[in-house]
Amino acid sequence: MLKKLFISFTITISFIILLIYFTSQKEKENKIGVIVSILPQVEFVEKVGGERVKITVMVPPMASPHTYEPKASQLVEVSKAKIYFKVGSGIEFEKVWWNKIISMNPDIYIINASEGIEIMDKDPHIWLSPKIAEKMVENFYNGIIKVDPEHKEEYRKNKEKYIEELKELDRFIRNLFEKYENRVFLIYHPSFGYFAREYNLTQLAIEEEGKEPSPSQLKKCIENAKKYNLSYVYISPQISESYANVIANEIKGEIIKIDPLAPNYINNMRNVAILLSKEFE
Repeated sequence: MLKKLFISFTITISFIILLIYFTSQKEKENKIGVIVSILPQVEFVEKVGGERVKITVMVPPMASPHTYEPKASQLVEVSKAKIYFKVGSGIEFEKVWWNKIISMNPDIYIINASEGIEIMDKDPHIWLSPKIAEKMVENFYNGIIKVDPEHKEEYRKNKEKYIEELKELDRFIRNLFEKYENRVFLIYHPSFGYFAREYNLTQLAIEEEGKEPSPSQLKKCIENAKKYNLSYVYISPQISESYANVIANEIKGEIIKIDPLAPNYINNMRNVAILLSKEFE
């Protein structure tokens, strides 16, 4: 009798486990596949789409959008996805690989994150302004409700909640910077142009037009750093420190890493602002 009860119990447990597994698999299949180019976009999609989206990032952590080549497994995900949420501002990855990506899924719905956004001096780094990020989120919302109109109200509430978080981020940064008069910073790759424009900062770049700095450019950077009494050289984690070290040594300063491609957008941008404020003190 006990043996039969044990067998019955085992069968029941096995059935429940299988049911949970297949339900989970079904839920995954029902999610809207969304492809994004870079990691900062992940939070935009997650906050609006919630549990209804499955996200694939084309340029992974520590890779550069200027040089990264997509893997076959990523292109397979593109072939199955419903939406490609492209940055659309001219990042190198999209310029080089766009035709190949679209050929994998001609029916994929394209949402252009940069729609309605003015591109400044061919600078693709639009997401690094929290105010522009609000518009990017709006663009994603306007796209996903066309793909999935049934859940429009849910997406709208999610979007409005997240945009309020972005507005709070903007207020935090403005309050942080308002007491500083000297707002000049030196950075290797000029990725924070939109951020600098938004918060009345001056970005001095070591790199010009994507090329390694010449001796004369390094000399100019050292002179500017001394002119503005700068103590830090900012650099992204994806870039070699060699040239930044040359300048840091000359000005007896330090290197600080700030990441334009980090996930967890709001937390990262708060951290970026705090690290930049060290130079303004």
